[in-house]
Amino acid sequence: MSDTSADHVILAVPTPELAEDVRALLDPELGVEVVEWDGASPAPRERLDIVVPPYMKQGTTLRSLQGVPHRLIQGQAIGYDGVVDVLPEGTVYANAASVHETATAELTLALLLAAQREVDRMVRNQERSAWESFEASGLADKRVVMLGFGGVAKAIADRLLPFEVDLVPVASRARREEGIDVHAIDELPELLPTADILVIVLPGGPETRHLVDDAALAALPDGALVVNVGRGPIVDTDALVDHVSRGRLRVASDVFDPEPLPVDHPLWRLDGVIVAPHVGGRSAAMRPRIAKLVATQAERMARGEEPLNVVIGG
Repeated sequence: MSDTSADHVILAVPTPELAEDVRALLDPELGVEVVEWDGASPAPRERLDIVVPPYMKQGTTLRSLQGVPHRLIQGQAIGYDGVVDVLPEGTVYANAASVHETATAELTLALLLAAQREVDRMVRNQERSAWESFEASGLADKRVVMLGFGGVAKAIADRLLPFEVDLVPVASRARREEGIDVHAIDELPELLPTADILVIVLPGGPETRHLVDDAALAALPDGALVVNVGRGPIVDTDALVDHVSRGRLRVASDVFDPEPLPVDHPLWRLDGVIVAPHVGGRSAAMRPRIAKLVATQAERMARGEEPLNVVIGG
């Protein structure tokens, strides 16, 4: 990165709304120029210092950067699996840590509560004006095995613990972090049979593909709930459908494999399934938070400082 504060920084963002939001936050004395570019047309400048691709659809922009000098790509998502496959060589890529953790944790709690208190059953009863009183599983005193203990998982833990659950995080290595005992991944086979709920908060990629396979699902007790807010391919979908169709397991998830779910996919129709269409980060908080992060990155570059959240290159 440059060490001179006199640099003129050119920032490309994909929408006029984001351009407007970022301009309102920038220090005018730093001389950051904001241009609009979504990668579908020729680059608006010979060089682009920072490029922000469209949310969830960044492949076109990343491929269009071949031959366009640039210094930083600022993604709008936390996950970045597959990005390196289309990223120009030598590119520095930052993810959107700090933007989506709270919203994803909100949705995770919503899915957990909806499934454990059978809110979907209440909605169906309301549609037919049926007053049915029933006892639901709830969250209190349930053991929640959580795969992953990164930023999103910690945000979930902060909100889940007040519901008086027995939270058992599992990560790559055992440790005590933020007052919580984290178990190592090699303990997972012993932990799954004890879980009332399995929450998956892992990134995608070859290392985690089908980590939750038929054997892992079979280890869960009858009636256990599977909640995936990480990436769809972490779970073997065929095995999941088999267990759910037999009434063994329940599902309340935000991500699936494939996405979007085909209209004839069995998960749409099986009992015990709540489908969220990959909207973990899609709340009204995203727009101001991504604008704040993008403006911060541009101001840091203009001052000759290193960017935040670099996950590739740098």
